[in-house]
Amino acid sequence: MPKTALVTGASSGLGAEYARQLAARGADLVLVARDAPALQKGATELRSRYGVGVEVLEADLLKPRQREKVERRLTEPGRPVEVLVNNAGFGLPLDFAGNDIEAEARHLALHVEVTMRLTHAALQPMLARGSGRILNVASVAAFMPRSTYGACKRWIVDFSRWANTEYGPRGVSVTAVCPGFTHTNFHERMGLKPGSEGIADVLWLEASDVVTESLRDAARGKGVSIPSARYKALTRLVRVLPDSVSARLGRRGR
Repeated sequence: MPKTALVTGASSGLGAEYARQLAARGADLVLVARDAPALQKGATELRSRYGVGVEVLEADLLKPRQREKVERRLTEPGRPVEVLVNNAGFGLPLDFAGNDIEAEARHLALHVEVTMRLTHAALQPMLARGSGRILNVASVAAFMPRSTYGACKRWIVDFSRWANTEYGPRGVSVTAVCPGFTHTNFHERMGLKPGSEGIADVLWLEASDVVTESLRDAARGKGVSIPSARYKALTRLVRVLPDSVSARLGRRGR
């Protein structure tokens, strides 16, 4: 297991779960998010429970100077980062025409530009060492028409697949993680109450299962990880459906 992993969006949800599971495997951590109190609380718990080193980097990744702090940390020669988890993100209502365009621009920048920039920063030292893992959190929404969220996540999938074929032979795997509906606070941050989205219980995943399977897939060098058999089957199905049908399916939930 790597010595150090950097996780963005680490204050809650999948990011916090990645931090827990990586710490349990003995990795030191660099936790990145905007919520400094939540980061500090999580760092204290991880140090106490797992005995690992935990560094906190408070940063709003949409602000260039703060994002650059994270890029510099990824390239420090004396403190290598062996695993990068690009997890930071947020959702918007699916009504693109009705959404604030500045919110849409921030949404695009965080999911696409920030993922690209941090991946680029991490690749340089990883390739020089001949080893490393990058996990870019996407979504099964990447495989169906689903407003700009699906479009952003599709970019992450296509970019990660290409990067994995390009850099995997040189020792650096790049994996797009594509969970379905997962029990985290992602939906609550959008103002949605539990059970309000009309999604069958069988389609909900546990964050711990998503992270476990994706870390295993990354270790195997896979370019795309779709946790759970049911979502693997669903993504195969929507690929052969007409866009009008898969778009209707994509309107369910947030």
